[in-house]
Amino acid sequence: MNEISAAVQGFFQSISLTAMVNTAILLVIALVVVRLLLKISGRILSRSHLDQRMRKIVFRALKIGLYLVTAIIVITNLGVDISSLVALLSVLSLGITLAAEDVLANMAGGLVIFASHPFALGDYIEVSGAVGTVDEITLNYTKLITPDGQLVMLPNKTMADSQMTNYTASGRRRVTQVICAADSASTETVRAACLQAVAATEDVLADPPPMVVLSGYKTGGIEYTVYCWTEPANFFAARCALAEHLRDAFAQAGVEITYDHLNVHIRQD
Repeated sequence: MNEISAAVQGFFQSISLTAMVNTAILLVIALVVVRLLLKISGRILSRSHLDQRMRKIVFRALKIGLYLVTAIIVITNLGVDISSLVALLSVLSLGITLAAEDVLANMAGGLVIFASHPFALGDYIEVSGAVGTVDEITLNYTKLITPDGQLVMLPNKTMADSQMTNYTASGRRRVTQVICAADSASTETVRAACLQAVAATEDVLADPPPMVVLSGYKTGGIEYTVYCWTEPANFFAARCALAEHLRDAFAQAGVEITYDHLNVHIRQD
């Protein structure tokens, strides 16, 4: 303790009044330059195409770096040997980096997300087996709300490294319904019934036009697939409504809906 006090006292005794005045002037000039650089950087970032959160992160990192450089210049001007301090900070930064490897990886993934914009708030996405609406994007995690109301927090490292499907980005989503009809019904009759069901379904887009194809031959009958498009927000409602309208349209057209089933006959001697 006495050695530290003596070192501090010796340090202040070694500083002359002239050095202190010069350092104070240098500090004022450095602070003015830093404020000017930050102002110019803020204008440049405001005109860039970066996300608003990305701008804040870049501006904050630049601000910390400029003030750190200012502190080093001022301390060096006072005649303080900072080589040992730099070495100590290097060792500490290495230890922190190794200890917080996952956190830094998530932060790097967050920066990638902010810069590339693979999705936005409110988008319906699927990644790493999780499906839901993007509720919040932070620097470390992305929060999804699943269709059944559960909150899923995915690390941004996973978001950046995994294959992701964005169902909202294109502004439309395809509804697909598969139905099996008896082989006694003609293809034209079944196709007309399917298109009638599509016309009765709300929120179906006219472009691209709906399409009905014969997609396979099954043991229980002939399989038809109905394709139509809707806005992403109306996807689930349109899919359920189409399934109901298909049943009604088949009944009106006299087409039997078939399915695989097993008949059990009990024989009693």
